[in-house]
Amino acid sequence: MRVSSFTRPNLLEGGIIRSLICFSIPIIISFAFQQIYNAADAIIIGHLLGEKSLAAVGACVSIFELIVAFGAFFGNGLSLVAARAYGSGDSEKLKNVVASSLVISAGVIAIVSLVSGFFLMDMLRFLHTPEDIIEEAHSYIFVIGVFSGIMFAYNLFSGFLRSIGNSIMPLVFLVISSVLNVIFDILFITKFNMGIQGTAFATVLAQAISALLCLVYIFICTPILVPGLRNFKFDKDLCMDLMGQGLSMGFMSAIVSSGSVILQSGINSLGTMIIAGHVSARKVFTVLLVPLFSFSTAAATFVSQNFGAGKFSRIKRGVKGSVLICSAWVVILLGFMPFYVRPVIKLISGSDNSELLGYAVRYICFAEPFYLVLGILIVLRNSLQGIGLKILPLVSSIIELLGKIAFTLVIIPWLGAWGVIICEPLIWCAMTLQLLYVYVRRVRRFPTEDAGSSSRLTRQN
Repeated sequence: MRVSSFTRPNLLEGGIIRSLICFSIPIIISFAFQQIYNAADAIIIGHLLGEKSLAAVGACVSIFELIVAFGAFFGNGLSLVAARAYGSGDSEKLKNVVASSLVISAGVIAIVSLVSGFFLMDMLRFLHTPEDIIEEAHSYIFVIGVFSGIMFAYNLFSGFLRSIGNSIMPLVFLVISSVLNVIFDILFITKFNMGIQGTAFATVLAQAISALLCLVYIFICTPILVPGLRNFKFDKDLCMDLMGQGLSMGFMSAIVSSGSVILQSGINSLGTMIIAGHVSARKVFTVLLVPLFSFSTAAATFVSQNFGAGKFSRIKRGVKGSVLICSAWVVILLGFMPFYVRPVIKLISGSDNSELLGYAVRYICFAEPFYLVLGILIVLRNSLQGIGLKILPLVSSIIELLGKIAFTLVIIPWLGAWGVIICEPLIWCAMTLQLLYVYVRRVRRFPTEDAGSSSRLTRQN
């Protein structure tokens, strides 16, 4: 059903750079708060529970990223299908997408939670987690895994809002959640003596509040996203599209995170201080990359909506603009790098240990110039997924997985900590070359003139 009142979002009209920046700003703040309350866990654990507990979190951080990233990317994949429906102006199809997404997500959540509950200890042993921290690490990651559905839910609901151009309200709910997470962390550790497991419960509870607020807002303020009973019907083509898009992005993150899990086994073999230094550096790493991931997320929504509207020339300009914005951010980071790296690492770790601080500083200083490559990588990958590609973007993730396996088995035993430091930047270069090749080939297949609909394009992988 086509409706004339179906308002076009700003991403479909006006200046591209301005639209991307305006849409990205709430996403940047959202990602920043997400990383801040993740970093808050590390700061609070390091200062209140000590280096050993911080190492316990570090030992399972790759598992944490595997679980959480799969849910986030799976939800993002579903939201890209919603964005294409929104861009096409078909409100009934949008509600069908939301309804089918809810059913599919419920099944995926049940499977992930069940698997997490049974196999986490085995994964920690596979990672060669030191015996003096393995029980503590398991107590933390078990809570995250079993209640992962809560984090899945928030990412799905916020993804739906972003798919229709609303990136502000997910930010509002996340800010509330972030503040509550810090309060719960301190409360559960200092008052209830729950130790490291208390920080896991704090994260889950804060995310639950955020997801609930997001859901209530959707029901009250965005009826276009609220499906009726008629929309909960089996549509084979739609379900295949949703499953393909969701699983391709979910598996992409899972493959990447699996590589990180394997790499973590190499890190864990280097000792407790390197583990603690690595988790501290990764906290800084992820905070610095917030703008890059935010602009690439905006690019995915931008491309999806314009692909649904058949605005192919606008897609190409949007991708170029996103890469330009990401590169500008990296140049700013490089200019200020000498002033913030060591103080921030020391703040997060709460440690004066020279081995810990030395490793973390080297890790950040070597990786940061390669953010220029990483910016291109994530914009291209998200944009390719935005036009409906499902298989080809996965190849870059497979390259990353194979690279991390090679580094874990060969390079890290040879170079030690330096093997970990150089691993990801070198792999990013190989991934970017592959994605550039795919993107150029795909752009050449775009029509020379914009169309009114994307349905006449066959999206084969």
